[in-house]
Amino acid sequence: MNNITLMPTEKLLPNPYQPRHKFESEELLSLADSIKENGVLQPLLIRRINNSAYFEVVAGERRLRAAILANVDTVPCIELDCSYEQSAVYSILENVQRADLTFFEEAAAIGQLINHFGMTQAECAKRLGKSQSALSNKLRLLKLPVDVRYFIEKEGLTERHARALLRLDNEKELWTALNKIKEKGLNVEQTERLIDVMTNNVVQHKQNVVKIFKDLRIFVNTVNRAIEAMKASGIDAETDKTETEEYIEFKVKIPKTDGLREAGVKKLNLA
Repeated sequence: MNNITLMPTEKLLPNPYQPRHKFESEELLSLADSIKENGVLQPLLIRRINNSAYFEVVAGERRLRAAILANVDTVPCIELDCSYEQSAVYSILENVQRADLTFFEEAAAIGQLINHFGMTQAECAKRLGKSQSALSNKLRLLKLPVDVRYFIEKEGLTERHARALLRLDNEKELWTALNKIKEKGLNVEQTERLIDVMTNNVVQHKQNVVKIFKDLRIFVNTVNRAIEAMKASGIDAETDKTETEEYIEFKVKIPKTDGLREAGVKKLNLA
């Protein structure tokens, strides 16, 4: 078992792969008060940085911050013999296993283990004691844009709110939903109903566009068949079709005959 050593706080540096980005002031002050009364009860895990006099905190940064607030000069530490990469992995795993990371911090930490340190989802799930489906669901949260994640955390929305928002296709829709959620104080069920309406409207709009396009195509085909019928009956009709962004124009030239009173150029515009 590694020995516990009292280390000066000024010699301890934070781990750059610490997944926790927010340290609540009230919690730190409460822990600082406890440390003033009882000391640091659980040793920090540290590793020496490149044979220097400084150490990196592998686990226990919150205790270190609280000890500094409490004006404690030294804290109990256990020095680990591990590499920079191992230190980063230990720090992430130790923090992810705690219950007080935000869901976005946890998702980002899991993403680091997979993308930066080459763990598979299966390996990561096993080490964290999670199912692969739960791990995948966490990672999906990272598909939300950073500013959207910040807004969700700032407004105190839940992970279920965030999951519901994943159903929207673009940032414009996301911000429309977020503003309504904030303005109306929507809970998760109300948010899901809002997104149901938004996604159904999008589907309906797409269906309407397809229907209009289909109807127009049928009409154009009808005109083409009418022209073909004239030609089949012996009328030497000449046609010219022009298509722009605004309309389709057919020009039909029908030669004068004894059996035809109408002559000249007939135009049919389909807007």
